[in-house]
This record gives sequence, structure tokens and C-alpha cells, in this order.
Amino acid sequence: MILDRLAREVEALIFASDEPLSIRQLCEYTGSGEDSIHQALDRINGAFREQHHAVGIIEVAGGFRIATESEFGDVVSQLFEGRKPGKLSRAALETLAVVAYSQPCTRMAVESIRGVNCDSAIRTLLEREMIRISGRMETPGRPLLYSTTRTFLEYFGLTDLDHLPRYEEIEELLSMSPSEMEERDLFERREDD
Repeated sequence: MILDRLAREVEALIFASDEPLSIRQLCEYTGSGEDSIHQALDRINGAFREQHHAVGIIEVAGGFRIATESEFGDVVSQLFEGRKPGKLSRAALETLAVVAYSQPCTRMAVESIRGVNCDSAIRTLLEREMIRISGRMETPGRPLLYSTTRTFLEYFGLTDLDHLPRYEEIEELLSMSPSEMEERDLFERREDD
């Protein structure tokens, strides 16, 4: 399959971008409409499949990016060994889960749910740009409100917050050992999606 000019422009833009590009951005950069962009994305992925490429264009964090096909994950991960940021601790993951499901929320709300101090976990999540300060609550003391970020969506391969696992799945994961957690794909697509 030979790609037309628009599809090649879209492919070049997505390839060159450090972060996912939204449909709006792709329309703006190419001067094309949304339908044309969606069709171009379909043509690009069709060409990738037809030619057995190891990459495809995926939708994540409200935009599109080029990603390696999952079957090549093991070999590609070797490239990044030693360069990965450290894994999130259990406390940070629990804190992140509370923020993701309760956002915007205060530190006190997170601590109330977790039952322990979470200053360190919140600081870590802010440094890793998984959460951000999204405002202040309109109550005495005006505590900070925290919300997840686009980095959070990208890290977990989510298109948007609607694709978060259900609460029951989180409870099941928290009862697992760390090695069991690694084996389970928390964000695999559910049958009802």
C-alpha cells in the first residue's frame, strides 16, 4: 500500500513528536478535517500491518503516538534497561490509585482512605509528574487538590480516565505479591469496552 501525502504528513508528525498528538493538533498542522485525519490514521496502520511492521499508531492520553507492537516488548525492553525510572513503590501506587479514582482530592482525603501519612508518596508522584496540583479546595485552610496528569495516562497506556480498571480489580491487585502484580496486565482491555 502506498500512502498518500496526508497520511505521510500525519505519520511524520507523530513520529517526530515527543508526546502524543491530538486530532485537533493533527488537523491544525496539516490543514485537514477530523474525518480526513482519522482516515489517514487508518491507512497508516493498514500499511504497517500489510507490510508486517513492528510498530503501529496507538491512541493514548488523548492523542496518537507510534508504539512498538506488544509482541516485541521483551526485546525492546532490553534497550531501556538501566535507563528506566525506578518502579513506583506500593505506597506510591496506592496513593496514585486513590488520586486517580477520587480526583480532584486533598492529601487528607488520600490519608483518610489509606489510613497512613502519604506526604512522601505525594512528593514522589509530583516529582515523577504522575499527579499535579490542580487547585485549592474552597474550605478553611484551602488545602491543595491533586489530580492525575497526562504523564499518568501515558505511563499506564490509557486513552483517558474512563479506561481505568474497576475498583474490584484494584482490590484484587493490592492483595497480590509484587511478582504476581508484574505478571498481571492491569490495563488489558476489558471485554465490555
